[in-house]
Amino acid sequence: MGDVVVVTGAGTGIGRAVAAALLGAGFRVALAGRRPEPLDETAAGHPSALVVPTDVTDEGSVDALFAAVHERWGRVDLLFNNAGGFGPSGLVDEIDVAAWRATVDVNLTGSFLCARAAFGAMRAQRPQGGRIINNGSISAHVPRPGSAAYTATKHAITGLTKSLSLDGRPFAIMCGQIDIGNAATEMTAGIATGARQADGSIRPEPTFDVAHVADAVLAMARLPLGVTVPSMTIAAAGMPFVGRG
Repeated sequence: MGDVVVVTGAGTGIGRAVAAALLGAGFRVALAGRRPEPLDETAAGHPSALVVPTDVTDEGSVDALFAAVHERWGRVDLLFNNAGGFGPSGLVDEIDVAAWRATVDVNLTGSFLCARAAFGAMRAQRPQGGRIINNGSISAHVPRPGSAAYTATKHAITGLTKSLSLDGRPFAIMCGQIDIGNAATEMTAGIATGARQADGSIRPEPTFDVAHVADAVLAMARLPLGVTVPSMTIAAAGMPFVGRG
């Protein structure tokens, strides 16, 4: 088990919960996100936290993030590729092209840039290797109505995960994906009160404590590099997933 971690989207929601769990378990964690104030809140009281404001859509910003981690700790053992957003909603002919591109930039290109930087660091360091965990979604399997941009990027994350897993084999770089359904965060707050279903109705859906996502990522992080978790799905019991639509 390595102990130097990069978490993107670490200022809020799933990223904050995962970063806090890793810090509590003794990992050294670089906290990446666009806004420094939420990152500082995540880091509060943790001497093993490194706050690095980062725009994951910008190659130079991502390279600076990993340079800061290398300067501080000399290596990176785990990347939790988490930054992302829902993007525009609506039928495909209603989606603004600029909003589509912005969603792809954050959810897909941002994940690629961070994985690229982490993969390069893990390949070059000694001992060689590390682990990348991509945050997919239930939408990496099945869509919600009116979610073409988000769903397309999350399906693409699955392809990225599989390619990284295959290409990382010679270098002891493991890559897996965690697909999360209805963890209770600021981003999913509306789901508990009412979410559009495939039949057009709007119904509340069950949610679950985001701490369980953090526990799942922590379990993956603690595994030796001789063990890989290609994919994991964690969801609120009873949410529309199996048989959605």
